[in-house]
Amino acid sequence: MTRPTPDTAQPAREAAGEPLLSVRDLQVHYPIRSGVLRRAVGAVKAVDGVDLDVPRGTTYGLVGESGCGKSTLGRAVLRLSEPTGGSVRIAGRDLLGLGPEELRRARRQMQMVFQDPLASLDPRQTVESALVEPLAVHGVPGGPAAWRTRVRGLLDRVGLPAGAGAKYPHEFSGGQRQRVGIARALVLDPDLLVADEPVSALDVSVQAQVLVLLEELQRDLGLTYLVIAHDLAVVKHVSTTVGVMYLGGIVEEGTSSGLYARPLHPYTRALLSAAPVPDPVAEATRERILLAGDLPSPADPPSGCRFRTRCPWVQPTRCHEERPRLRVLEGHPATQKVACHFAEDIEAGRIAPVDRSAAA
Repeated sequence: MTRPTPDTAQPAREAAGEPLLSVRDLQVHYPIRSGVLRRAVGAVKAVDGVDLDVPRGTTYGLVGESGCGKSTLGRAVLRLSEPTGGSVRIAGRDLLGLGPEELRRARRQMQMVFQDPLASLDPRQTVESALVEPLAVHGVPGGPAAWRTRVRGLLDRVGLPAGAGAKYPHEFSGGQRQRVGIARALVLDPDLLVADEPVSALDVSVQAQVLVLLEELQRDLGLTYLVIAHDLAVVKHVSTTVGVMYLGGIVEEGTSSGLYARPLHPYTRALLSAAPVPDPVAEATRERILLAGDLPSPADPPSGCRFRTRCPWVQPTRCHEERPRLRVLEGHPATQKVACHFAEDIEAGRIAPVDRSAAA
């Protein structure tokens, strides 16, 4: 499989270094309706003010616990869920300003790899038919014979056996089905892939094979990834940049090596402390941070810092009243940002943590 010739008419801003994907103040709110007239009485703020940039050819890993809004964010980037506000730009082009026909054409540039490939494939279609369909819908030049040749080459490229195109989705193993899902996402030669929990349903050995495949495809085809996962090891392995998401917002962002080596936000610290390490001595002696309570409802998020109801380092007044914004701490690399009012004091040990888990 070869990449298409680069479009010389791409916006000048991308040539000057603008990220392939740029998200600003993205919001996805779902109205809560009540009464006979179904009036809106509130909103579920699934995504609430997210900024992120993904340079071409890199991987942005988005991590967080279930219910934090990361899958909604991924779908909103592709306009599979309609954003309430903000902007999403791909190669400098604002997706939220596109009409239906323009959006359909833009979808060739961006595709999604779903968590459950079996649910995303039509059980009545053979794999070849399922992969030929988007080529026909988008009017890719060449006609049916060329399309089938292209699909067969792509199935071979993702490691599926000869004759796989004639089979139906239920005839494949879980790992093979995910390879089919990756092939379908690649059939239109996109620039951006959004992968939502791409290996969470697979065995560990199969996970490794799929992750290696994604890395090879990125290297060979120049792809850009937004990978959504709850598995910290997966995100660390595949990502150039990592964003930690909590209750609709990014609370920390940094390079994969920097963030895992020196987490700054209390929530990031807690996530990493819960992940086991392959060293019995270190595992027995390392500090664990236990969080109080459950993730608050996005329909009624806490005032001020949204993590304050579970944070062991919460402080009176400011944590309750002012929502922190992502910022670079003095003495830290500009690539690492944290949304915490007291990150410097926590790192320096000037604020002692309080065990709130017993009260949870």
